[in-house]
Amino acid sequence: MAHVSEVPAGRIFRPDEQQVLRVAAYCRVSTEHEEQETSLEMQEAHFRAIIEKNPNWKSAGIFSEKASGLNLKERPMFCALMRKCRKKQVDLILIKSISRLARNTLDFLKTLRELQSLNIDIYFELENLWLHEQTIQLAIIIYGAMAQAESEDMSRSIKWGIKQGFTSGKSGYADFVCFGYKRGINGGLIVDAPNAEIVHKMFELRAGGASFGTISDWLYGQGIPTPTGRSRWSRETISKLLKNEKYVGDVLLQKTYVKDLLSGKQIKNTGEKERYLYQYHHPAIVRRELFEKVNPDRILEE
Repeated sequence: MAHVSEVPAGRIFRPDEQQVLRVAAYCRVSTEHEEQETSLEMQEAHFRAIIEKNPNWKSAGIFSEKASGLNLKERPMFCALMRKCRKKQVDLILIKSISRLARNTLDFLKTLRELQSLNIDIYFELENLWLHEQTIQLAIIIYGAMAQAESEDMSRSIKWGIKQGFTSGKSGYADFVCFGYKRGINGGLIVDAPNAEIVHKMFELRAGGASFGTISDWLYGQGIPTPTGRSRWSRETISKLLKNEKYVGDVLLQKTYVKDLLSGKQIKNTGEKERYLYQYHHPAIVRRELFEKVNPDRILEE
């Protein structure tokens, strides 16, 4: 049975409205659970009915998306809504709740300030809050901070789970496929013979003094495409491949990490975080002696 909620008439259907307002709605779901409880279709139908019911309102569009990112710029439909707002084509935005708009307090406040400067109002239905009401500004900021705190708690739980996988030796990240390997029946890494021969030849060429450019020319001459299907291998791609410890059967985990929740950017781990080495994790393609000859500054333990 569909969930029915009554919209307070004194709040959304304001009797003092004389002009026709251009009203948009922003709908979002971020998890499978949310899709079951409050689907995008239900949110869209809900707000469409509200807009159509008010004779002083004109639809400015329903903007819907599935997104879980903290950064508003990673939500294409929200960005489309903001572009429309900047063109002065929206007077009011309806949103189910504050958490649907943003879980990053900084982005949240910047968005509110911009909409205020554009003289655009927002109605958060669940919290029953209007952006234009000055007395409610503090409450909106608090709600936004609480939503961010919830995301940070979830992020910490996820990081804890990943770390437990690292320390237990059973992390699924160890079985990520790279050129020269494929997944076996049980999901682990096994040698992909044709590509493994290419990898071994690349190590031999480099150990013999060949430059990255020479190796690239050899690969191109043999008609061997890159792992992403390009005809020409870049020097950077070749360099990364030749430094990958997976080719001796090892896996080094947490080479990169996310510095902070708000940026979400991966940065190289140069000792700031623990790293986890799984030795003899899967079949090797090259001997350790050959790997260390190609990478003299990186001695692998026996």
